[in-house]
Formats: sequence, structure tokens, C-alpha cells
Amino acid sequence: MARRLETAARLTAEHDAVKEATGTRIAPYGAMLLAAYQGQTANASAFIAADTDDSISRGEGLGVDHARWCTAILNNSVGRYPEAMAAARPADPKAPALLISTWMLPERIEAAVRCGERDVAAAALAELESTANPGQHGWGRGIAARSRALLSDGDEADGFFREAIEQLGRARVRGELARAELLYGEWLRRENRRGEAREHLRTAHDMFAAMSADGFAERARLELLATGEHVRRRQAGSRAELTPQELHIARLARDGRTNTEIAGELYLSARTVEWHLRKVFTKLGISLRRGLKGALPSMGPAA
Repeated sequence: MARRLETAARLTAEHDAVKEATGTRIAPYGAMLLAAYQGQTANASAFIAADTDDSISRGEGLGVDHARWCTAILNNSVGRYPEAMAAARPADPKAPALLISTWMLPERIEAAVRCGERDVAAAALAELESTANPGQHGWGRGIAARSRALLSDGDEADGFFREAIEQLGRARVRGELARAELLYGEWLRRENRRGEAREHLRTAHDMFAAMSADGFAERARLELLATGEHVRRRQAGSRAELTPQELHIARLARDGRTNTEIAGELYLSARTVEWHLRKVFTKLGISLRRGLKGALPSMGPAA
């Protein structure tokens, strides 16, 4: 799993390269979602703002909804729940539910519960259960159980959290499983069950750290601190500031590819590759290509 978001970043970079080469105007859906999930506040916010303006100018409602969904994920990941709830509210309550509208419901439920807006969360849960038909798939059952747990108390909440972890683990949706572990750990801590809370919070923290989901990882770390356990803060450094395309180019350069070879692989000009690498060097605080090996030591091969 540690490499799946890296793969997503590589594919996003290749998608961006094809767009640049062909002049196609498609919203950066992958890059936006990746930056939001990884808690890259600056990158995600820039993608979201640019995509929202561009989608509005093209009349692309799907792009606007996707940007709002990513905004909700980003803000939930870093604990900015009022902002997450505002982003996850339906743009038009009378409009028929679209796919992304359904995906937004778990974000709205989590944010609303944290904001004390239980009526909003309960209405979103009812909508989730009626539109997503969660009984058909392990992923849906896990998300529904996790959402029910947030609106439950005592043994009922405990049972729903355990069901969510079991279903999401079986479905192999590890990002959502990590979020279930985090939410369960947060709930256990508030129930003064600190030993159990630490177990689930550690699991969540390690899963998020392996995915480079730094926003969620930091949220788990702060919860662990509240239980009395010290966890070293994850140092993402300037690497988190690299765009997916910059990161992919940096990995290729680190692995010995020349600018011409990178340009050919990514459908760019050698001059464009050089321009991207100058930006990479500035962000990573290095001046030569050989510094990339030290700046990106934990990354595997780029391709």
C-alpha cells in the first residue's frame, strides 16, 4: 500500500504530460484528489481554485462537484470541520444525486458530527443509505457502518466501528480502512479507553504515513499525544510541495534518466523538463541532480 499513492502520483503526472502535449482541457481530477488526500494544503487549494474557475467557465458541473468533494476531504484530513461541512453540503438540495454527491455524504457526516450538527449528519446518513445501496458491497457496508458509528453511542457505536473495520479490511479499501481505524481510535479515547485507543490510532497513523497521507497521519499523531503516547512528527519536508508531475520528473532524474529521455517518456520538450527540474531543486533545497538521491531516499524506481 505504501506504493499505491506513489503509483497514483506517477499516473497523474503522465496524465498531465499527455494533456500538456495534446492541449486537452480536462480538469486535474487525479492530481486534485491526490493532493487533498495527502493533506497537501497549498497544492490542493491551488488545484481546487483553478479547477473551480475553469469548470464554471466551461459549464462543467462535474468539475465543480469534484472540487467541492476534494475540499471536504482536505479539510476533514486536517481537522477543519466547519470548512469541510460547508464544502460537503449539497449545492442544490433539490437536484438529483450524482455519483460525486453520494461520495460526499461520508465527508458531510463526519464533519457535521464534529461540528455538533447531528441533524445534518443524520439526514446525510439517511441519504447515503437510500442512494448508495450499501448492502451490496463490502466497501458500501463498511462506509455505512462507519457513518452509523459516528451517530451512535456506547455498545452500538462500538459494534458499528468494528463492523466498519472488518468490512473495509475485507474490501481492501485501505484508505477508508485507515480512516475507520482513526475514527474508532478517536471515539475510544473520548470514552476513556486509552489502551484500546492507542492500538487503533497507531494502526491508523502507520497506514497513513505509509501512504504519505500527511494530513490524516498528523491528525492521528495528535490523538496519540492526547492518550499520553509520544509520536515523532512526520517530516514531509519540501517533497510534499512538489506537484505530481514535478515529483515524477524528480524520480526519473534521480534514477539516472537524462532530460532528453525524460522528455521523450513524458511527451515534453527537454527545455520544459529542465524548467521543472529547476523548480524541483529550489523546493528541495539542492543545486545538483546528484542531490536528488538524498532528497528522495525512500522512493522506489519511478517506473
